[in-house]
Amino acid sequence: MDPHFHNLGPNNAFMTHVFGRLIEMDHKQKLVPALAVSWKAINDTTWEFKLRKGVKFTDGTSFTADDVVYSFDRAVNYTGGNSSFRTYLSGKTFKKIDDYTVHAITKEPYPLMPVDLAQPVVVSSEVKGTGKPDVNGGLTVQDFNDGTAMVGTGPYKFVEWKKGDRIVLVPNPAYFGEKAEWSKVIIKPIPSAPARVAALLAGDVDMIDNVPTTDVANLKKNSEVALSSGISNRIIYLHMDQFRDQSPFVTDKNGQPLKKNPLKDVRVRKALSKLINRDAIVSRVMEGLAIPAGQFLPEGFFGVSPKLKPEKYDVEGAKKLLKEAGYPNGFSLTIHGPNNRYVNDAKICEVIAQMLTRGGIPTKVVTMPASVFFSRASGGGPNKEPEFSLILVGWGSGTGEASSPLKSLTMTHDKAKGWGASNRGRFSSPDVDKIVEQALATIDDKKREKLLQEATELAIGKYQAIIPLHYQVNTWATKAGLKYRARTDEDTQVMDVLKEK
Repeated sequence: MDPHFHNLGPNNAFMTHVFGRLIEMDHKQKLVPALAVSWKAINDTTWEFKLRKGVKFTDGTSFTADDVVYSFDRAVNYTGGNSSFRTYLSGKTFKKIDDYTVHAITKEPYPLMPVDLAQPVVVSSEVKGTGKPDVNGGLTVQDFNDGTAMVGTGPYKFVEWKKGDRIVLVPNPAYFGEKAEWSKVIIKPIPSAPARVAALLAGDVDMIDNVPTTDVANLKKNSEVALSSGISNRIIYLHMDQFRDQSPFVTDKNGQPLKKNPLKDVRVRKALSKLINRDAIVSRVMEGLAIPAGQFLPEGFFGVSPKLKPEKYDVEGAKKLLKEAGYPNGFSLTIHGPNNRYVNDAKICEVIAQMLTRGGIPTKVVTMPASVFFSRASGGGPNKEPEFSLILVGWGSGTGEASSPLKSLTMTHDKAKGWGASNRGRFSSPDVDKIVEQALATIDDKKREKLLQEATELAIGKYQAIIPLHYQVNTWATKAGLKYRARTDEDTQVMDVLKEK
């Protein structure tokens, strides 16, 4: 329940019900006022945020600038989490001007400040936690899990969390915005896709997300069900170990460790990309509910390069590259991935393993629940480094443009700067870093977009920092009489469940 523990889509979507942000995003990721009523750059390095007056936390205390500064300091200095919010907060100084004015100060011009500050939530600075004052602001994970620190300004009020079973919410009577539609909300994790569909059809639940692609056609014919679909900003992709000289899950074909990590060679990374038939994954695994990917974001988003297209399936071209790299007979791999996080994630791992195996790289598959996977993929190794050699993962651009994946997935991992916070392959390129840094300090939209395109072309086109697979098309299902407003950020928010008129 700790909102700063893991910068992960489902976590962030849930937190929107209970906690507020300075700025929120609508279902198309357009910025809208929330705890901040207005924002503007008052000089090249300072943004001013005017806060909403009269807002109350659910414990009756008043929301002020103190809560903003406290929350952002807690998030940027958080220890013990799985994926931090430093990528949005590092390099920024937050200063209280008065109770309802906050300045965000940077060393260089920073045009994406409002977008970044639409990500972390604001918690109460007045809740007394059970932890040490100098660790995570004195609030522990347990303080949130037991409800003590679940004090927010959102449309709903936290009632209880039973791990693996349910989260219960009721309306927040003090909420400053549009009043909650529902008198009680129960959010249930149902990891099994068939069980989710069965629960909806039986009337046990009113709505499900992550509708299995295999069930969409049949559900469309059911008059008691309504479907809502939309393309997301999420790319499903592969990270490869690019920092170890010997990689733990790369062996020769006899299962013996290789003295040299082949994944550090760009020719090998490009060969792996060529061995993957994206069209087959989209048509056979995703039932057509996905789009082959050649870069971080689909067409239409800011920073997308017109030069990058999905890699064509080319076994002979892959074998040629492997031979050039000194691996004419290939090698063996293990692909790790979650089995309950992304649409068909375990199936995708299996199909990719089959494709790589057919291409001369025998590949085993190991999948696990997301809660275990992310912990190990982020820092499960002996020195708290990423544990795996090849992983399937996804990234949704919370900012709705290309700087988000570039900064988090391809910049050189630097905890202090907040770069590469989710760069689990530890790809590193000084020229990519330099261009992304330049883009983040460029006010002119056209110039910034060109820089983001250039950085993307280098990271993927030249270096194959990651292997893009496809963009998800997400589907939600509700009982008849309800409809879900599909979101590009993939969030499942009760506030977007609408009654059919």
